[in-house]
Amino acid sequence: MHQLSDFSVFLQGSLFPALEQEAGPLSVLDRQFMEVIALAEFERFKAEFAWLGNGRPPSERLWLMHAFAAKSVYQFPTTAALIHALRSQPTLRRLCGFAHAGEVPSESTFSRAFDEFAGSQLAQRVHERIILTHAKPKLVGHLSRDATAIEAPEKPVPKPPEPKPERRKHGRPAKDEVRQPPPPKRLDEQLLRPLEANIAELPCFCTVGTKRNSAGYKESWIGYKLHLDVADGDVPVSALLSTASLHDSQAAIPLGQMSAARVSSLYDLMDSAYDAPQIVDFSRSLGHVPIIEHNPRRGPKREFEPAHERRYCERSSAERVNSLLKCRYGGRWVRVRGAAKVMCHLMFGVVALTVASLMARLC
Repeated sequence: MHQLSDFSVFLQGSLFPALEQEAGPLSVLDRQFMEVIALAEFERFKAEFAWLGNGRPPSERLWLMHAFAAKSVYQFPTTAALIHALRSQPTLRRLCGFAHAGEVPSESTFSRAFDEFAGSQLAQRVHERIILTHAKPKLVGHLSRDATAIEAPEKPVPKPPEPKPERRKHGRPAKDEVRQPPPPKRLDEQLLRPLEANIAELPCFCTVGTKRNSAGYKESWIGYKLHLDVADGDVPVSALLSTASLHDSQAAIPLGQMSAARVSSLYDLMDSAYDAPQIVDFSRSLGHVPIIEHNPRRGPKREFEPAHERRYCERSSAERVNSLLKCRYGGRWVRVRGAAKVMCHLMFGVVALTVASLMARLC
């Protein structure tokens, strides 16, 4: 918090006045955008995309990183809208790094750069660095876990036919009969694997997802599902992308492993979709207190303790972040195809949302 406080004083006292003298008056979105690119420090990663001297020098990748961050902050639905804004708005163009309109590259150049950023997981690493720098030194009270639907303009991969289970004879097995045990569940296997193996095992391709809304009606979508761990203050700590048909509980343990490496927390807050003994055991193995809403399929209803019921109300932060990501930071406007590009687009929004939440805690 001291680092963020000093950073805020620098922005308000030095950076913003200097920019206004150079580029003119700054709007609220201009100031928020400058907070994002200043706190994210994209320049730390530009060396990975440096020109090696072969062929024509490419467009400055740092400026394109800033432009894609601006796409989330200013809520441009498409890259074409972003390019039009860069060419017609001198202030935004100067803040991104382009000196004049002729330096703004074509849409195909933006597309190639975005493909590079997605392949290198640039936005994910920028977000991880922000959390490790500004959230890891602080003890987090509650981690709220939830997933949200992400619609994508793709054709869903057809679901493979499930193999028919082998019919077993009723009664006790014969004296020399050997029956194969049932295959292990994914949650049981995740407890024994490291984070990298668990992430690699999760399916991540476009499918049809179905869930019940708050009114109890089923809703379906084509695309993916974004899983988030959110700390107090609506700060996204970690994120995973999976296929839309994956159940929320199947990403809980990898998400918990990722969050445990980034922050120290006390309570894990989850809804009834995560009510599984493996998730409870994993949370306790980290030294956390799992507070999970009872799933009616798990037998007689379990009531919360009074203190846990009060803490469970903090889980609304996960729903709030999901709503903000979609309504304010481009989560509804996925115009790319493929899991890597979809995740990159979403993570630029998560980076902007994380910076906004961290700076809001200083107000």
